[in-house]
Amino acid sequence: MRQDPAIASQPRGVTEFYADWRGYNQRMVGHLRSMTVEDLALEDGARHWPIWAIAAHTVGARVFWLCHVVGEPGAEGTPFVDPTGLGWEDDLEVVRSGDEVAEAWESTWRVVEGCLERWTPAMLGETFDRAGRIGVERYSRQSILLRLIAHEAYHSGEISLIEGIHGRPQFDPWPAGDWLVDAG
Repeated sequence: MRQDPAIASQPRGVTEFYADWRGYNQRMVGHLRSMTVEDLALEDGARHWPIWAIAAHTVGARVFWLCHVVGEPGAEGTPFVDPTGLGWEDDLEVVRSGDEVAEAWESTWRVVEGCLERWTPAMLGETFDRAGRIGVERYSRQSILLRLIAHEAYHSGEISLIEGIHGRPQFDPWPAGDWLVDAG
């Protein structure tokens, strides 16, 4: 049986629309694994959260939004099995290693990747309700993905700022050459 060419050309998931997110995630994982315990403990002095806790909080949001709000599977394979309660990033007395935080990024990426593979462009407009500060709030799959990307950009900038304040090499999410597209 031949498949309709119009259907065959449609993407099965939305991965290609968010392709650079994978590379960003991999670069952050590598950066976190390269950090010393001292680097991970750095703070900006005002917020009082060390880098390791900021990095863990950043990807805990993936589990909250995708697993808790949308209902996607995979939370059990991450450190954030109860995304509505206090997570290990909230316990500042138990300092996490670069490997632990990097694994949090990798395990939560598997949740994101599963969504990007399963969700279709037509599904991006589907909405989900959650109780919020102003009552019931409604979010589309698309708005949740954009929220996650913006959240990660905000906190990776915060991590870079803290590194810079302390004279450490800063995380660069888009090193020269990694984002170029072949013009040919």
